[in-house]
Amino acid sequence: MTQGDKDPLYTILRSKREVTRLQILVEVAEHQPAVRQQEIAAKLGVTPQAISEYIRELTDEGLVAASGRGNYEVTRTGVEWIVTNAEALEAYARHIRRDIIQQVAVWAAIAAEDVKTGDEVGVYMKGGWLYAGKKPQAAMGTVVADAKKDEDVGVARLNGIIDHHEGGIRVCKVPRIQQGGSRRVNQKRLAEVLKGSDVVAAVGLEAFIALRTAGRKPDMFYGAREGVIEAAFHGLECVIVIVDEEFTDFLKRLEGAGIGYTIHDLIAP
Repeated sequence: MTQGDKDPLYTILRSKREVTRLQILVEVAEHQPAVRQQEIAAKLGVTPQAISEYIRELTDEGLVAASGRGNYEVTRTGVEWIVTNAEALEAYARHIRRDIIQQVAVWAAIAAEDVKTGDEVGVYMKGGWLYAGKKPQAAMGTVVADAKKDEDVGVARLNGIIDHHEGGIRVCKVPRIQQGGSRRVNQKRLAEVLKGSDVVAAVGLEAFIALRTAGRKPDMFYGAREGVIEAAFHGLECVIVIVDEEFTDFLKRLEGAGIGYTIHDLIAP
């Protein structure tokens, strides 16, 4: 970053006043032409008098144009000033994310083999766990301390994208006890759904008993809803057997999380 008066980033970072001017211009642009100075003052934590003085200054400099009492608009010059400073701040944020945080952040992984401090390693997902090995991968990093195979190892300076695919969730609905509970579950269909799954969860006592009857103890019961979502994010195929009164809310949670799922109605006729 060049520390010169013509550098917008240097100017705006060294002056709280310039930051405030930028914020006010953005607020004016968002709410123009009916600009409420008191609302801007409350949002920025300054007095309405200060906002009025700032707007007068911005008007004098041609960054804002007044078109009547309480009506203001950002001029073309003002828009250019906003864009210039926003681009400078965006570039600085990108520098922090890519060049600074990346250097100091340390990821925990499982050592796929014995590694030494300073080794370049490939980082990848396998079975829901993050691994680091000497084979090149889409994401590469540097080992921060010696580790033996299967030990936890720290990896810094991670570059690239970790290659992994999200798993899916098979959502199986079972009836409440008032509607017959686990006795009305089609066990043959349940056994088919369970094939090839990595994680099995139950929500509701009826769901737990249905799984136990099928000879499968669930991996999760308490906190199962969030647990299967986390497991799917890490690439595991999940089955959640859930009582029907919790079914709809859980589907909404999956939609919000953006996780792929299939629905299996286990209720026997």
